[in-house]
Amino acid sequence: MWETTDPDGRRVVLTFERWRHIVDAHGELKRHREVVLGAVSHPHERLSARRPSQEWFYGWSPSRRQWIRVVVHYEGDRGFIVTAFPRRSIP
Repeated sequence: MWETTDPDGRRVVLTFERWRHIVDAHGELKRHREVVLGAVSHPHERLSARRPSQEWFYGWSPSRRQWIRVVVHYEGDRGFIVTAFPRRSIP
C-alpha cells in the first residue's frame, strides 16, 4: 500500500488491489506509480467528479507525454484511489 496527501491535507491511499486494477487495465502506467501519486499530491488540475464523493486529479507524465487522470473516492477525511488512466487532454 502507498499513500500521499491531497492539497487539502487529506490522506489518500493506493492499495495493492487498486494498483493491480490500474496496471491490468492500463499496462502502460506500470512504471508510473509516482506520477499517479503525484497527480493527487500536486495536481496540475483538479475537478469534481460525477459522484459527489469523488474527485478527479490530473498529472502530467513527461516520459509518456500525456495526462494521467486519477479518480479518488473520499470517505470523510480519507481518500482511496479508485483508478487511473491516460488522457490526451484535460476536459
